[in-house]
Amino acid sequence: QWQLVESGGGLAQPGGSLRLSCAASGVTLDYRAIGWFRQAPGREREGVSCLTSSARTTKNVDSVKGRFTISRDNAKNTVYLQMNSLKPEDTALYYCAAGLATLCDFSETTYNYWGQGTQVTVSS
Repeated sequence: QWQLVESGGGLAQPGGSLRLSCAASGVTLDYRAIGWFRQAPGREREGVSCLTSSARTTKNVDSVKGRFTISRDNAKNTVYLQMNSLKPEDTALYYCAAGLATLCDFSETTYNYWGQGTQVTVSS
């Protein structure tokens, strides 16, 4: 039985940082494309950051470029999203996802496995 479990969300002040983790069981994250998505209230889920299966290439949506960094620790079978310089508009439920593809993108159909999400709230 596979499972992706996100953690690390919470309340942060504008300009602050959080690091989200996505721990996997029943599925090996290396050699898989990984994506972080988010969904704010009243909005559709959107891709934020993704990592190719080789972990050599990352992509970030324009709104988080220079602020968010995705990474993977194969030994821990865990993926991270380091979020710096947080803004109120980053407030959302954040999901990690893993797919069988080699390349990554922000299409939800690329990913076969999804976590339940962790809430991030950025407010003063």
